Amino acid sequence: MKELFLLDPEVVFLNHGSFGATPRPVFEAYQRYQLALERNPVEFLGRQFPELIDAARTRLAAYVGADPDGLVFVPNATAGVNVVARSLRLRPGDEVLASDREYGAVDILWRFVCERAGASYVLRPPGELWDAVTERTRVISVSHISSPTAEILPVEVLCRRAREAGILTVVDGAHGPGQLPLDLNALGADAYAGNCHKWLCAPKGAGFLWASPALRDLLEPLIVSWDWERETEFAARHRWQGTRDPAACLAVPDAIDFLAEHDWDAVRARCHALAAHAQAGIGEWAGTEPPSGPFAQMAAAQLPPCDPEEVQRRLREEHAIEVPCKEWQGLPLIRVSLQGYNDEADVERLLAALLELDAFQPQ
Repeated sequence: MKELFLLDPEVVFLNHGSFGATPRPVFEAYQRYQLALERNPVEFLGRQFPELIDAARTRLAAYVGADPDGLVFVPNATAGVNVVARSLRLRPGDEVLASDREYGAVDILWRFVCERAGASYVLRPPGELWDAVTERTRVISVSHISSPTAEILPVEVLCRRAREAGILTVVDGAHGPGQLPLDLNALGADAYAGNCHKWLCAPKGAGFLWASPALRDLLEPLIVSWDWERETEFAARHRWQGTRDPAACLAVPDAIDFLAEHDWDAVRARCHALAAHAQAGIGEWAGTEPPSGPFAQMAAAQLPPCDPEEVQRRLREEHAIEVPCKEWQGLPLIRVSLQGYNDEADVERLLAALLELDAFQPQ
């Protein structure tokens, strides 16, 4: 599997979760779309684009179990959450409720939106989230998989309870597509923003936003362009965003095919086992407990007292291991994310490198 990816073979890459990595066949398909665009830009963008992008969108919708009429391409999940948050008409006194395990950029977005509206942004641990709902709660925003802790959060239960209470739900699914089996119609969120460039292994610049029928008429694109006035359907109105390279989005079906051709259910199971091995090994060495909650191909573990950014730097520069280490709620965490190109030797190399570092003294 390593030979199918373009990653530097000299680096142990244990950070698929940050930006993903595209397999060689998918990258070649991406380049073919770019070449077709450059050979005749007017034909490609002016005439072929609507049909090409709608075909890719429909294929992705089937993969994530969504109504295709409610799915549009965006550059990434953060852009998708921005579409929703900046389309809402919050009022003074309203509350947006989120877990305390959200991605930092999404936290910043909701603080920005709430400050402008005079609303409040309330954070709670996942297990206490529903207890924090009040008559002022207008939105619950939650990650499908937490970026800092890699936990799979109980979004289906939250969406069901919120729907019964008339509260809007926004799911940040940056790490969902490709890592978890998705059925967005069954999940029940009002809006779900996902990345294709991470675990689905598509090129960078391919993400999506899915919106429920009740929400579609409320959402405004971040870029208003030609289709906004001349189209009437949600997906068509959000389709054209000015001149841009759509090749990453067009290559999404190629990424879906790649996963299917290489038995990705088995790959995911193997990577989960590797992630569990890494988490257990780090915890046993460090004498620390991992964040609670289920995980998939990504797992977090607590390091002994240290400067986690310095640990990350030394792992990269001294051992050629790329893995993120950050402080979260006062705890130094390391997050190991495994993809098809990883094997047990990669995990063992990380565990051995941690033993050699003098940046901390585990108990």
